Amino acid sequence: MQAVVRSKYGLPEVLQLQEIEKPTPKAGEVLVKIHAASVNTADWYALLGKPFIARLMGGIFSPKHKILGVDIAGIVVSAGSGVTRLKPGDAVFGDISACGGGGFAEYAAVPETALVSMPANLSFEQAAAVPMAAVTALQGLRGKGDIRAGQKVLINGASGGVGTFAIQIAKAFGAEVTAICSARNMDQARSLGADHVIDYSRENFTQNGQHYDLIIGANGYHPLADYKRALTPEGIYVCTGGTMKQIFQPILLGPVLSLNSKKKLGSLTAAPNANDLTYVKTLLEQGKVMPVIDRCYPLRQTADALGYVGQKHARGKVIIAICQDGE
Repeated sequence: MQAVVRSKYGLPEVLQLQEIEKPTPKAGEVLVKIHAASVNTADWYALLGKPFIARLMGGIFSPKHKILGVDIAGIVVSAGSGVTRLKPGDAVFGDISACGGGGFAEYAAVPETALVSMPANLSFEQAAAVPMAAVTALQGLRGKGDIRAGQKVLINGASGGVGTFAIQIAKAFGAEVTAICSARNMDQARSLGADHVIDYSRENFTQNGQHYDLIIGANGYHPLADYKRALTPEGIYVCTGGTMKQIFQPILLGPVLSLNSKKKLGSLTAAPNANDLTYVKTLLEQGKVMPVIDRCYPLRQTADALGYVGQKHARGKVIIAICQDGE
């Protein structure tokens, strides 16, 4: 089978399209013929091996996992012993980061527990765009953020993968949503259901006197004190992504700034969760949520796709199309 392989950390140039042996599913695993995968910011950092602390799990000097890609959609072609829920021919999607990735390839052997049956109303490319970003948005809003109908919710960084899902999921919960993005993405945010849209280059939402019950920081930096000022008296700020500075500040300083206050400031450590993905699947089938796809690349151009995501200007998700029906 063909796969995009790397033997060292570095820029996209270290990636090579190679012919390698097709994996065999072990007990509890299924072999998936991958039709599409998506590129996440996490893949970019895993490619670089930065920050260095990430190498503690993925290999200090060289990457332990040679094939990147954690979001996949495809067809089950065979199953190992002990598999009871899935069978050959099932269309599935899921986040396989718990087993080290392997999505930028024609086949992957994946734990059955990582996969969910695909929504019938989505293409493989659309389904591959969902798992990591949508589950992160859901865990930030429902889990860490304790979202409630009627609340005022703000999404900072509303044009990326997590942000586009967060707008739609927050609306599905009955929230009044304000989206923060660049001018070129304002129409997109409105089309996804945002009630209010702010161009961050023209207005600083932390200084306009408005207050929000829940702020999701998917991207875009502000000091924690500014986020705190923009919260209602019992409001919650959840950082779901961005730079290492954005992520670690709430972890280190959030508890301090929350002292003597009912406001909460923290970061989300998102994790694959089949139950959460099943919840998102229901929203997808109901038409309440749909993935936004920026660009689609063939497998041989995976390096270009990662480079584009690394520029941090993607509008929604970037997809790797690996095979078509009948191939």
